[in-house]
Amino acid sequence: MKTECNAKQVEFDNVGKRKLVAAFDGEHISSDGGLALLHRTDQRFGLMRKFAECFKDLRKPELIEHSVEELVRQRVFGLACGYEDLVDHETLRNDPLLAAVVGKAEPQKQPLASPSTLNRLELTPADATAQARYRKVVYDGQAIENFFVEAFLDAHREPLKQVVLDLDATDDPIHGTQEGRFFHGYYGNYCYLPLYIFAGDFLLCARLRTADVDAAAGSLEEVQRIVSRIRARWPTTRILLRADSGFARDELMSWCEQNTVDFVFGLARNARLEAMIGEDLKLMRAVSLQERKGAPVRAYRELRYRTRESWTRERRVVAKAEWLSDKFNPRFVVTSLRTEACGARALYEQLYCARGDMENRIKEQQLGLFADRTSAHTLRANQLRLWFSSAAYVLLNLLRHFGLRGTEMERAQVGTLRLKLLKVAAIVRVSVRRVVLSLSAAAPVQDLFARVAQQLCEVPAPS
Repeated sequence: MKTECNAKQVEFDNVGKRKLVAAFDGEHISSDGGLALLHRTDQRFGLMRKFAECFKDLRKPELIEHSVEELVRQRVFGLACGYEDLVDHETLRNDPLLAAVVGKAEPQKQPLASPSTLNRLELTPADATAQARYRKVVYDGQAIENFFVEAFLDAHREPLKQVVLDLDATDDPIHGTQEGRFFHGYYGNYCYLPLYIFAGDFLLCARLRTADVDAAAGSLEEVQRIVSRIRARWPTTRILLRADSGFARDELMSWCEQNTVDFVFGLARNARLEAMIGEDLKLMRAVSLQERKGAPVRAYRELRYRTRESWTRERRVVAKAEWLSDKFNPRFVVTSLRTEACGARALYEQLYCARGDMENRIKEQQLGLFADRTSAHTLRANQLRLWFSSAAYVLLNLLRHFGLRGTEMERAQVGTLRLKLLKVAAIVRVSVRRVVLSLSAAAPVQDLFARVAQQLCEVPAPS
């Protein structure tokens, strides 16, 4: 049967005895019914309101059509729902549900901000004034950095006994002539080198850096800022830093030792360290294949070690002497923790190796929330793009922690949350008193959807 198309409907091949007909005549339908859950999460924690307070609006109040809070909500909610590019907002302008949760008084009549309007958030220079023609919304970088720490603290009603701060750097490939473009030898491409700091799965820092710096560059300043804000709120909380060998720098370790902050850092292997466990490695190799049944054999050793030039003092090092089927695989970590507080095996296997989960959080940022979409020309604009993605992550992580608590999806990644909970088609009806969503009665997540909404409702609203 030949497909017939006209302005109103499209006819397809029969489905059994019935005709299959499609028409674009469904008024006010949104593909993102889960925005209602994001809206409730946002309202319970006042997240976007606090984020918007990090911007200074120099526009004339009588000429403002889209407030800063509305612009921020539109951008962050869009990223959470999978709309990675600003141009996507050209079609989103008439989405009544997005308009409603953004804060428009008449969601069916008031269009959302255009891509060019949203773009002004990124392109406004730091020294913009009220006399500028278009770009008059200036972001305060320090306020945004503190916003992420405060969001973590506000999410916990009681102080935590211990906070483990995971630090890591990753590559963010760039594909043009962006400001700060450098080639990174390890990653083998032109990229930025953002610094991330997480506390569990709560994001505390996402700092965009050029790739011509050491992996630990700027980490001391970020740690000092974060620790001071945590201790201002939770003075008795114990703090531990955890990172790979790229952060085993004397400046950072010395500051931790002077400020009662513990650390566990990977330590790059070298000839001196390997010589200190040489006998152990020989013993590991001597174990026969029959005795170990094909599995690697390993032993842990306590060492006292100091570099010849870069360290100011001797420190505790835990060594893992391991023999695989065909090679040595020694590993080392340096720590401020005492032996009686944490033994060698537990320190390496249970404490240090757990830092690998942070890489999953970074993947969520870059793959699920487009944190690597840093294609603007200036470093300042790309930093704001990274922060928008980070705010979307914080929003979804709060949804995961409080809305999905006790469900089968409480550990789901953001891509799964979007697919299962946010991408739910809804007919949107707006009346004088209500915005009504008609979701599919056949949706497989309807029970979960209702449970998440209820659990979010039980979260005390911010004062």
